[in-house]
Amino acid sequence: MVSEPLILAFDTSAAHCAAALLRGGRVLSARAVEMGRGQAERLMPLLQEVLDQAGVTWIDLNRIGVGIGPGNFTGIRISVAAARGLALSLGIPTVGISTLDAIRAQAGAGTPCVPAPRDMAYVQTRNAAPELVALASVADPVLPPDPVRLAEQIARLAALAPNNSPPPAPLYVRPADAAPARDRPPVILDDA
Repeated sequence: MVSEPLILAFDTSAAHCAAALLRGGRVLSARAVEMGRGQAERLMPLLQEVLDQAGVTWIDLNRIGVGIGPGNFTGIRISVAAARGLALSLGIPTVGISTLDAIRAQAGAGTPCVPAPRDMAYVQTRNAAPELVALASVADPVLPPDPVRLAEQIARLAALAPNNSPPPAPLYVRPADAAPARDRPPVILDDA
């Protein structure tokens, strides 16, 4: 008898590091740590804790689901890179799930809405591209669930995705707004 696939899902697109392990629609283990920074250092130990809590190993996994945003640029890159690296090393598929799709699947009604800086929000109406709008202009906003529930929903949607899904890629709605570097570039010395 073939057992249900074992799916590890995680998300670092906001001020958290969250993961869930799902088999046959049942959450075996889930954890989240609220954090504004440091997700790159915390993600792999958190994933190991989730696996350990359920008594499974990396080799037991059948699929990886990962949150692709929208959200924090660095956080999205951390989780997408980790998911793609794990999938490659384990020889299993990985599926990217947008936070907006996870909200829509859980809530059903309302406008999926991911808060952004400066009283803005990422929103997506059905059959339209995500966009950045003023949060006050969103009618019937539905915000993301807590990080553990978000990771669980990402796992559920990853379980439903086709086997030939494309590799995950970050969902960026707007370009990065990083400040210019404060340090001057190094001086290149000519050996001649």
